[in-house]
Amino acid sequence: MTDPGGVRASDAEREAVVEQLRVASVEGRLTLAELTDRTEAAYSATTHAELALLTQDLPQAGGPQGAPAPYAAPAPEQRRRRWFVGVMGDAKRRGTWRIDQELGAVAVMGDVLLDLREAEVRTGVVDITAVSVMGDVKIIVPDGVIVDLDGIAVMGDKRVDVEEAQPGMNVPVVRVHAYAVMGDVKVLGDSRAQPLQRGFAAWREHWRRLHGENWRELGRAARDERHELRGRLREEGRENPRGH
Repeated sequence: MTDPGGVRASDAEREAVVEQLRVASVEGRLTLAELTDRTEAAYSATTHAELALLTQDLPQAGGPQGAPAPYAAPAPEQRRRRWFVGVMGDAKRRGTWRIDQELGAVAVMGDVLLDLREAEVRTGVVDITAVSVMGDVKIIVPDGVIVDLDGIAVMGDKRVDVEEAQPGMNVPVVRVHAYAVMGDVKVLGDSRAQPLQRGFAAWREHWRRLHGENWRELGRAARDERHELRGRLREEGRENPRGH
């Protein structure tokens, strides 16, 4: 008899788990780093058992085979932007904190650090306006998020150094509007910053025991294998049309 957990997962079942993770994040159950890691792992999963590991500590909505109802976010309230300002000094926000509004960072001959990795993100997109005048604004995000950086730099620098997810993944988005005058605005991924000291959740320890250390590479290999299989099936269909 086939182990139910060993049944191979479909694309629809992966997307259902990704949606369940997103809802859990908006409800404050996951940090941005946890959401990003689990989302990438969901797209990398090949069986129902692997998908179940990602949501075993979350409220269940029928398991991988039952897609949760689409989350209807409440109408956004008109809230003021939350500002972090460093004028000839430092302003830092790291650790556990809540993001439920747009953010602003201003560094004037000083430094501002925003570490989003352990933040509880209650919005669909993290929106940040960063202004640097002869100063430095540094934003740290989990590797795997999508970073949308725009703005201008005059005798300064704005840049992104993040390992982004593969195209087609419904991963968290961090949008940064940068304005740098003789200063820097930098968005750094986890691998480019000081490692985050946090305990591994049960799902991640299970994943490592099953698959080894480099689970992101394994996930990319699994997705490439699925794409190659679909390509072969389409090619065989063209060579052997039905009825011939």
